[in-house]
Amino acid sequence: MQKRIFSLLFLGLASLMVGSAFAAELNGVRLWRAPDHTRIVLDLSEINNYKIFPLANPHRVVVDIDNTRLKTDVSKLELSKTPIRNIRSSADKNGRMRLVFDLAQLVKPNSFTLKKDAGHGNRLVIDLHDLQKRKNTIKTASKVQSQRRDVVVVIDAGHGGEDPGAVGDRNLLEKHVVLDISKRLQRLLKKETGFRAELTRTGDYSIQLRKRSEMARDKGADLLVSIHADSFKNRTAHGASVFTLSSNGASSESARWLASRENNADLVGGVELIDKGWMLKKTLIDLTMNASLDVSQNAASQVLDSIGTMADLHKNEVEQAGFLVLKSPDIPSILVETGFISNRKEAGKLSKPAYRQKMAQKIFLGIKNYFQQSPPDGTYLAWRKRTAPVIAEHVIKRGDTLSEIAIRYRVSIALLKKFNRINGNNIHVGQRLRIPLS
Repeated sequence: MQKRIFSLLFLGLASLMVGSAFAAELNGVRLWRAPDHTRIVLDLSEINNYKIFPLANPHRVVVDIDNTRLKTDVSKLELSKTPIRNIRSSADKNGRMRLVFDLAQLVKPNSFTLKKDAGHGNRLVIDLHDLQKRKNTIKTASKVQSQRRDVVVVIDAGHGGEDPGAVGDRNLLEKHVVLDISKRLQRLLKKETGFRAELTRTGDYSIQLRKRSEMARDKGADLLVSIHADSFKNRTAHGASVFTLSSNGASSESARWLASRENNADLVGGVELIDKGWMLKKTLIDLTMNASLDVSQNAASQVLDSIGTMADLHKNEVEQAGFLVLKSPDIPSILVETGFISNRKEAGKLSKPAYRQKMAQKIFLGIKNYFQQSPPDGTYLAWRKRTAPVIAEHVIKRGDTLSEIAIRYRVSIALLKKFNRINGNNIHVGQRLRIPLS
């Protein structure tokens, strides 16, 4: 009888322990300003129940977290480029902590939690999305013209400095090959009206992978293009590839291997991969990719099609992998593998300036065709598309049909044929079709 009573008491105590929240500590608060929202990360020892809600007169956002103590100084946060005027904190007798974000402008709050994982603790993430729109003003013709901005393409030459990347025959270094192709691509884009091209690195030096996408953001990139010429353990592997980010893992074994190799590039340069300054971007990046993944995929398809007219392809479709350099939450990003430098034949091609120029030309045409088809709002290309018959160019490759091309570019077959003076349905490999954009 005594044993039974003891067992019941033990079970009751265990039930109470499971049902109660653990005492938690808020050990850090970090801010990151994005173009259209502000992100706040609360570093917690445990994640307890919480509420987040806006209040007006004056505008503020309130965050209540049960059974949590503040163990950091929120007054030292840099708020100058955010809609937050001030951050206040308090605690009630029940142990509930309150943070109040006093606002300079109206925002829409959103939140989610991230549990402890490798290198990161428990986090409560708060997004304050901008709602205040720019005031409409009467614009002169000169002002309108000045607002027809260029499409910004940031070109990232992989590796550099103490990190040579892959090494091919005759000590051909990936870092030199891709920098040369990147500079050639930049020159081609600079010559094209409506485009501005920037490089993440202009010489032989190392840049942290996370810094590359941060630089693209600082430059206002509409697209980040990372250029590589990688290797594989099987030296028969060959062909160019174009990658976009996969949030669910790589699309093939070789893609997973390559992604793992690229993601460790910072270690080669002696730089630790995880640092506090990047932690917010690193932990949130996979959860905020939806807005740019569609653009990335479409741009990648155009680049792959263009490259396929002059080089063997590793696969005939855009591949996906978890390349760290692609994990920018607000910038469409693609990674171009110009070939396998570990393959003797492809290394020989990549060692030649003429081949590098041709590769840069094909990447350029893919980028150009995509942005002429789908120009970002406010750009010169968007204005020209509304006022003039802008045309893209498609080079016929094996297996192409007029109907598939028409669907891809969202034009009718009749208009496509009329624009290119095609009688019947016959097309041939290498033929160049002008695509009417309306």
